[in-house]
Amino acid sequence: MTNPLASPTPAAPGTPPVARGVERLDTIGYCFAFIALGMASAALGPSLPGLAEHTRSRMAEISILFVARSSGYLGGSLLGGRLFDRIAGHPVMGVALVLMAGTLGVAPLLSQLWLLAASFLVLGMAEGAVDVGGNTLLIWIYRDRVGPFMNALHFFFGLGAFLSPLIIARSLLWGGGITFGFWVLALLQLPAALWLGRLPSPAAGAEALGEAGGRVNGRLVALLVLFFAFYTGAEVAFGGWIFSYAVALRLSSAAGAAYLTSAFWGTLTVGRLLAIPLAIRFPPRTMLLADCIGCLASLAVLILIPQSLAAAFLGTCGVGLCMASVFPSALALAQTHVRITGRVTGWFCVGASAGGMTLPWLIGQFFESAGPRATMVILGVDMAAAVGVLAVLTVQSARPFYRWMLGER
Repeated sequence: MTNPLASPTPAAPGTPPVARGVERLDTIGYCFAFIALGMASAALGPSLPGLAEHTRSRMAEISILFVARSSGYLGGSLLGGRLFDRIAGHPVMGVALVLMAGTLGVAPLLSQLWLLAASFLVLGMAEGAVDVGGNTLLIWIYRDRVGPFMNALHFFFGLGAFLSPLIIARSLLWGGGITFGFWVLALLQLPAALWLGRLPSPAAGAEALGEAGGRVNGRLVALLVLFFAFYTGAEVAFGGWIFSYAVALRLSSAAGAAYLTSAFWGTLTVGRLLAIPLAIRFPPRTMLLADCIGCLASLAVLILIPQSLAAAFLGTCGVGLCMASVFPSALALAQTHVRITGRVTGWFCVGASAGGMTLPWLIGQFFESAGPRATMVILGVDMAAAVGVLAVLTVQSARPFYRWMLGER
């Protein structure tokens, strides 16, 4: 099997030789950035009880951190989308990565909840800019062949998210609390910033400059935004609450629950690696449908067998594996129907931010009052809604083909 990172797609005719020469280095830089992004994104889940204890907050109160980070992510996505269409992308990503490092380093030192929420707001803004930048710039480089590259990019996000809980767990076992773990994560944000700072930024695609066509469909954009909201809400909520869920049900110790969190991100990472060759063979719509059905089946295991640690690991690994290619496949699907600009990608990330803000917060409101089992029920309802949106999206995206078959304009 050919590794798409080692064999970049040939540049379009007329592309300057320098662009072809740095194409591979750009891709490596985005992968480094997404490792850092994954580390930052997965840090909150296993550190949530420690942050609650440090700020003397209840779980319902500490869940405001999800809202703060996702609110910042929403603003960073919108701002970043506009910036990437107007100025060089690599400096924007570099500044955002440095900002992520600073907020991660400061966060465990803050003992007041409102200050901690403010730091996560800034962290979310930086994460949104990095997310929009990596996805948009990669699409501008590879265009219609972005599918396997997009799965590779998000594989590295999963790799970072897999490593993050392990770092937190080792920090807890070594007696350093969560502070040492956060400082390690902060330092690991910097290599990607340094790498991208040495490379010239890709020029905005013709779509971003308004020079070329590409079909624009407002309904499809809205449906994709809604789908990203449901899916990302489930991913963030599962990764953020599985630790507290396992501890509350007494399925495992705190260290074991951190490893359960890593199992989720680890299987998500492996799934994205496996999805690279699958993205070459199967269309994005097929992969999305299979992924969503697999998520529902895995959540059913967790709902029906709540007191079994083995079932918890089985369901967690199933959810991680099936969620693996959802986000990159949805972006690849969007590329075939919508003009991809930084602004459009920003709106996709706004949908993701809204879901990542709403669903984890909603679970926090029911976690203590209704019990931790409510976590998986809420996630199941959310993923069922995502499948419904995907069905509507499939009909809407196929409609022009039906009209062409009937000879309609």
